[in-house]
Amino acid sequence: MTFGKKIAYLLLILTTASVANKKGQAQDDWHEILRDLQYSPRYFGPNAFPLPELRDGRIETRWEAELRGEYHESDGDRTKDVLARVFIPVADGRAAVEINYILYEYYTMTQETVEERHAAGRFWKDGAHGDVVVSAFYRLLQSKKWADVALEATLKTASGDRLADARFTDAATYWFNLNIGRHLYMHPDKKAYLRIQGLAGFYCWMTNDIIHRQNDAILYAAGFSGAYKNLTLNADIAGIHGYKNNGDRPLQLRTKLNYEYRKNILSLRYRHGMKDCLYDSFSAAYIRCF
Repeated sequence: MTFGKKIAYLLLILTTASVANKKGQAQDDWHEILRDLQYSPRYFGPNAFPLPELRDGRIETRWEAELRGEYHESDGDRTKDVLARVFIPVADGRAAVEINYILYEYYTMTQETVEERHAAGRFWKDGAHGDVVVSAFYRLLQSKKWADVALEATLKTASGDRLADARFTDAATYWFNLNIGRHLYMHPDKKAYLRIQGLAGFYCWMTNDIIHRQNDAILYAAGFSGAYKNLTLNADIAGIHGYKNNGDRPLQLRTKLNYEYRKNILSLRYRHGMKDCLYDSFSAAYIRCF
């Protein structure tokens, strides 16, 4: 077994162990005010309603194992978390499976934010465990003349905890989308390129509303990516547009810079929240490819 695959399997083991540990924890006597929670991105923590990455219509052919540290900031919330990700290509990049998991999330909210969200408290001394997000990708078209197109289908499980503090929803979420991308410029030696990309799809999550049990939303993103030698830069705007208009229309401006050296990637990311996304987010990650 290669070194990279050992890392990937270790991340999978950590994910499974953390979920099992979460399920064994004692539950809080907080059910009586559960109905007051507003199940929308505006009134939950920064990781409760993840937006999918814009992948430009292509599927990576290498395995990837990632460990990322993140910091999220809003007027009434300071959140730190550690995320693990494993990407597994299938059939030479024609398909792939990806698993994301928030290993730990630590947070502190102001009393005003607690009251606005109907949360139980400002923080939790042991932090929160996040949701497991499982994505499947399938390549529909690969064409230099036209475009690259890929289908994504994703399920976010109800494995996250601290619903009492409006951190994770403890409810299933799923989305489907088409990713599309096309080169605008490619240097003859392929060491530099500029690419346009976008996605469109459907995003759905379960709520605590006894009449409308789920919220349906349009999912969208558009942006550019470029590369020069070992550097890659991505910039896009992404969001969802829910039909309830109850804080369910978040928008993010996202940028990511990667530097790769011998299958090792250092990744820096910044996300600016708009409309119903209240957070600015900063992160750094190490990614091992093999």
